[in-house]
Formats: sequence, structure tokens, C-alpha cells
Amino acid sequence: MNDLKPSTSSQPPLKLIPAYLGTSSIAEALRTERGQRILWLEILLNDQLDPTPWLSDQDFCKAYQTACRWYTHYQRLITYLFDRAPLPHDPGPIDFREYRAFSEAACFVYEGTRLS
Repeated sequence: MNDLKPSTSSQPPLKLIPAYLGTSSIAEALRTERGQRILWLEILLNDQLDPTPWLSDQDFCKAYQTACRWYTHYQRLITYLFDRAPLPHDPGPIDFREYRAFSEAACFVYEGTRLS
């Protein structure tokens, strides 16, 4: 099994995964169903995250696509709150049942950035 562990020294800190999952790596998040459900939010709200090391992982790519779609739909809000670098444009459908998770994660990260 491919471990997908990029060097942690070059990786910026994660914003959601440690608080939501108690882990500090993308590789560990990818190993659990819950981690895979949270990963798109980490990608969406953390523009310091370099996706390159994980683009060969199917679950990561699915989360990345979801993040791109949510970014496309909520670009103005995300840019205003987080001054986030753009994600690729993807006008595909989003699952609005995930809106609560999106809003809670955005509030969590926003509060964390205001306090730091």
C-alpha cells in the first residue's frame, strides 16, 4: 500500500484535520472514511496546502474536485473571509446537504485566523 507521506517539514500546518480528526497528516486522514469526508474542507479553506503529493490518490482527487466546486460556488465569500488563492474553476454540482459542514468549518477556521 502506498503510504503517501510527503515530508512533513515542508508541509504547512493543517487547519481542520487536527481539530476534527486528532491527526496531523493528509495521509492519515485519507485512511478513514471520516477523514475523507473532512478533507475537501481542509483543501477548500487552507490555501497553504500543496495538493501535488496526493494527486495520484483517487480519494484525494475526489476531495479536491469537491473543494474546487464549492470554491466556484462560494468564491466571493471564501476570498473575502480568507483571502484564499484561487482553486481551479469547476462549475459542477455540489451537494447542498454539506452546507452545514461548510459553514461550521468556515466559522472554525475564520475564528482561528482572527485569534492568531
